[in-house]
Amino acid sequence: MSARFGARLVVAVTPADVGERVSLRRRLPTGEYSDVVGVLESWSDGVLQIRRRTDELVEVPEGIIVAGKVVPPAPPRRPR
Repeated sequence: MSARFGARLVVAVTPADVGERVSLRRRLPTGEYSDVVGVLESWSDGVLQIRRRTDELVEVPEGIIVAGKVVPPAPPRRPR
């Protein structure tokens, strides 16, 4: 596993977590990292589909995930 500031990065998300809200950190081709938070809609053929709260569907190949975990549901949005 990769290490950063003494902390281990762990992928604790599995296909059994479909339907749960997850937070994933992925490594981009540039070498930078990017986070995706949302509901794990599916995990098929090595690709995770994450539905963000904006309703955007993000596809993340499992090979670029460096850390991930199930997180609590999003707090309700405040009316404007």
